[in-house]
This record gives sequence, structure tokens and C-alpha cells, in this order.
Amino acid sequence: MTDLLDPVSRDSAERYLRHHFQGPLVGPGDAAYDEVRAVWNAMHDRRPRLIARCTSAADVSTALRYATAAGLAVTVRGGGHNVAGTAVADGAVMIDLSLLNEVDVDPGAQTARAQGGCLLRDVDAATLAHDLVCPSGVVSHTGLGGLTLGGGYGWLARKWGLTCDHLLAAEVVLADGTIVEATEDEHAELLWGLRGGGGNLGIVTRFTLRLRPVGPVHHQTAVYPLADVPAALARYREFAEAQGPDLHATAALKQAGHQPWIPERLRGLPALFLTAAWFGDEADGPRHTAPLFATAAPDATVSRVMSYAQLQALGDHGEPHGNRYFTKSCYLTDLTDGAVAQLMESAREIRSPLSCIDFEYLRGAIGDVPDEESAFPRRDAPYICTVSAQWTDESADDENAAWSRQGTERLAPWQYGGAYVNYLQDEQPGRVAEVYGAARYERLAALKHRYDPDNVLAGNQNIPPAAHPHV
Repeated sequence: MTDLLDPVSRDSAERYLRHHFQGPLVGPGDAAYDEVRAVWNAMHDRRPRLIARCTSAADVSTALRYATAAGLAVTVRGGGHNVAGTAVADGAVMIDLSLLNEVDVDPGAQTARAQGGCLLRDVDAATLAHDLVCPSGVVSHTGLGGLTLGGGYGWLARKWGLTCDHLLAAEVVLADGTIVEATEDEHAELLWGLRGGGGNLGIVTRFTLRLRPVGPVHHQTAVYPLADVPAALARYREFAEAQGPDLHATAALKQAGHQPWIPERLRGLPALFLTAAWFGDEADGPRHTAPLFATAAPDATVSRVMSYAQLQALGDHGEPHGNRYFTKSCYLTDLTDGAVAQLMESAREIRSPLSCIDFEYLRGAIGDVPDEESAFPRRDAPYICTVSAQWTDESADDENAAWSRQGTERLAPWQYGGAYVNYLQDEQPGRVAEVYGAARYERLAALKHRYDPDNVLAGNQNIPPAAHPHV
């Protein structure tokens, strides 16, 4: 609990902020303004009124109290990686957590305490020193906070579960500036909501995470021309749905690049990339990954053993800061012939060589977590498909966004329902309620009423407070 006075009772909200806030305050006239307001997706070029670069939970509390007293909207930046650009808004106070990036590891307990502004690579660097990891996403410059609060798919999800499933406790600054610790014993319902319910309930300034042992990874990727996609994906479907917990197989349709291992005849053309990663005993890797490519011979393959840190960094070069992104996502019931035909059609129509259609089989440990332990929905979804447009020319915004939208619309007959909240962008009203389902959404709305009744933290995939909560 904080002891700060209500800023309304002070001489002014501005003087209150200047007196109590310890970190840097950045405004439109400051040299650092353009740098610190920029987020990963360059489509969101917005100008906050003030950027509060927090150095403690007390700073977060001060910034929230100031914004409320001044009547200003609030956004929260962790890694700034959300495709919808929710970290930044015109005229708002951006509560910037990026300076809060320390990680403390207890290797004996296999836990880590990571501050709210950490990127995944910050957490990995600290935990891998002890051959431990927290299962997380696949791009190392993603923010831990947004990923965890929205769920957290990644390479180890089928083996160990989602990132949010590894959240043991959290230090949270509530909308009124109060600082609490959410654990299984105190604010347990809040902890439930933080596990996959999005960033609606409070600002997490420290995550306590369960860690898992990890060793070298056997990683194999193959490329196929578009004509061979039906046969290759038929094999992928068979392989992926039978894979054990130490395997994770993914698929991507994109234009082949100019890497040395890719045949020249495929470069610049739509192609299928299948990848299998083996997390068991290193010597057994080839025996377990090779069957994915056995019945549909690829044009080329590349295989290697790498560290988990190298695996986590594989996606970094393909999703750099400062490009323009538009993403639509859906869950699929199956990879039927009809669904595959539609995926191929979208691949043929890719507007930018940087764009990609990713899909993978899920389940495994993801579905082992009971609903009462987390707010994350759709744990039993078989497949996830993400149609990610990426480009650099602002004049091409409309055509690339349209390609992404159409890519998921084509898959409507095979959709499972819902979507991954971290990939929501440009959605129609009611979409968040659809994503969570009626019962879970009602529970989250009641929690919102309890912890943020005025919806101060609305700069997210918002769940407004329930008008008549059942609590």
C-alpha cells in the first residue's frame, strides 16, 4: 500500500508529479521524445502529452495518480511490441516501464523475479545462466508484460504450457495508485485475471515466474515450392497431431528469401517452410524431426543444434522495429484440403516480401491447465493461424491490411472460434467478449469493476467494468 497523498489535495497535479516522480519525464519539447514514444509497429505514430519513465512501482503509482487528477488518458508501455500499438496514444500519459528491466533468479527454487519492463531476452539472459527458462514467445525483443498478461505462446508451450501459466505472483499497481502483491493467498482472483486476461486490471511492475530446465535444441527447417504444399501439409498435419511433448512443429507460407541454403529457383516465390524443434536428448533429435519431411521430400533442408537463446533470437531479424505491421489471427479446427487451398491462395497474393502466414498445431500442455487457474481462453484450440502483413512504404498501408484481413476471412468455414488476444487489431465492437466467451468475460468484467471501476486502464483490448458485477 502506498502512502502518497491524493494529488487532488495538493497544490496541483503537475506540482505533485514533479515532487514525487523520481524517473525522467519526457515531453514533446525534449530531445528524447521521438525516440521514447516510438513503438515496434511504425503504423502507430502517436504523440503522448507526457512520457513518465518509471524507475519503481512508486513512480508508476505517482504517474497514475497524476493522470487521473489531470483528467488525462493512460497507456502503458512494456516492450511496446503490441501490433495494435496500445502502448501509445495521442494526448495521453504514457507510463513507460522500459527502465524496469532487472531480473533476479533463484536457481534452487527455479523461480525468477522479473521487473515489468523486461524484454524476453532480458529474462532469458538471466535464467539461461542457470540452464533454466520461462517458456515465452518467439521474438526476443517482445515485452514480458504484454506477452504474459495476454497468454504467451512459444516454442515450449506444448511441453510446459503458456507464459501466463508460469506466473506465480505479481506486484501490481492498481488504477487508484495502490500497490498490492497478487498471490495464491492474497488477491488470488486478481492473479487469476492476470494470467491471460490482458492488461485491464493493473500495471504489473514485477512478475514472479516459475522456471523450467532447458538444454540444446535440435532445429530442422525444410522448404517446398507452392505446388507441393498440399502433400507437405498433409504430412505436417499427421506429424504435428501425433508429436510428443519434446517436439514442436510449425509451418509458414511466405516468399522464399536469399539464404544460401534456399535453391535459387525458389527465391522470391511463395513457398512453404516446415520447421521441427526437438527439446529432448540432443542425440535423439534427427530421429524425431526427420519423419516430418519423409513422405513429402522438400527442395532443401537446413538442420542444426543450437542453444535456446539462439532459438529465441531466430525471429528477431524477421520482425524488426520500425516496419509497418498488420496482423489478423484465428484458431482453426483442422487443416482440411479446403483450408489448405485458401492458405495457398493467400500466399499467391502476398503483397510484400516481408509478409507471412504462420500456423501451427497447439494443444499438449496448453490444455492441461484448468479454467479456474487462469483467465486464458480457448485452451483446447487445435491450430492457430496468423496472417501477418509487414511492409515499409506508408502508401501501401491499405493494400497490405486488406490482404491480412482477407487471409483470415477466407478461413471462416474452418475457424474454431475466438482469437488470441495479443494479436487483436482493428476489431469490431464485441470482439473481446467473443474472444473470452460469456462466462470468462463476465468474471473479468466483475474483476475490472473491483480493481478499476472507472476504467482508467482502458488503453488495451479493453474489458469495461461490469455495471452490476456478480462478486
